[in-house]
Amino acid sequence: MITTTLAAVTPAADVPLSWEQIAMVGGAALAAVFYVLYRIGHYLARVLEALATAAVVFVAAYLAVKGLVLAVVWLARHWRTTSTVTVVSAWCWWWGWLSLLLVALTVAASLGLWRIVAPLPFDHWAGRRIRSWWQRWAVYAPRMPRWLRSCGLTVPDRAGATVIQVNPLRRTATAPRSRPRRDQLPRILSVRSGPSWDEVKVRLVPGQTPEEFDTAARALAVARGVNRCQVRELSANVVSIDYQRRNLLDAVVDAPDLDALTTVAEEALDLDRVLSGATEYGTEWRQSIRGSHTLVGGATGAGKGSLMWAPLLSIAPAIRDGLCRVNGIDPKGMELAYGRDVFHRYAVTSREALALLDDLVDQMETRK
Repeated sequence: MITTTLAAVTPAADVPLSWEQIAMVGGAALAAVFYVLYRIGHYLARVLEALATAAVVFVAAYLAVKGLVLAVVWLARHWRTTSTVTVVSAWCWWWGWLSLLLVALTVAASLGLWRIVAPLPFDHWAGRRIRSWWQRWAVYAPRMPRWLRSCGLTVPDRAGATVIQVNPLRRTATAPRSRPRRDQLPRILSVRSGPSWDEVKVRLVPGQTPEEFDTAARALAVARGVNRCQVRELSANVVSIDYQRRNLLDAVVDAPDLDALTTVAEEALDLDRVLSGATEYGTEWRQSIRGSHTLVGGATGAGKGSLMWAPLLSIAPAIRDGLCRVNGIDPKGMELAYGRDVFHRYAVTSREALALLDDLVDQMETRK
């Protein structure tokens, strides 16, 4: 008889891992994590490198295009200066600076001689352009921004931070000093310089009105160092700041030569442009005496009589030939007395003046 005995198998107890095994497993896991991070970082680095390259190319292209556009705009806006610099540079490159100096001296001498021989044609064709260019770049371009800031004609930056300084004695608040931005400072559009006046055309910035410049006209005159300044509104955002550099009316204007007028025929006279004096801009003042009215006012000794006699002197040939009939009313009996023979009718008393006016009204009604 065979007896089989099965022995009970007892499972082995859990054997704890050693420190070497734990370190090995942890190192393997950490290496796997580092490898994954390395691959991700390598991929991201390649992506960022590509993006950086594209950004650099885009920024470089943008700056190049922007610089080219600004250069073209500047060259087109300042074409006179650009042309001058180009011609001077090319001349110096090909023929040298000595020949350029000789040509410049010759041109300057020719212009000076022209100004002495024929001042009016010189000022009309060359003088005012040279003077306008010089006044803009030597006077108004470098100094006008400072004048506008001093007169309060810039838009302040209201978002600027205020710095508070504290010490044991007092506490003060000061705003940082900064130069106005381009959108805070009016820009000079053009400068036109005449014999006595400079007309500076300025474009206003948002937040300004022409009335502000008109109010600050006296301050602008003091800043420029002249006695008179006036502001004219040209459009909604453009004004002309006019500076009077000198007064051309402080001297007596010569009247036309009577001997020369004796040879002038009546057909040569233009009654719509009768010479009556000079303007404060250095030009002839001509007015129409046909169908127009002129009111003259001034203090005693201001020269009101000259504004009355100058047109009569200019149309003397027409009065001589009977083309024009001049009627005079002189309540004082002294303003027109020494030239009463010039007048067709001359009235002194109130009755004579009323009769003369009634007769003129009747003639006007008859011509209708």
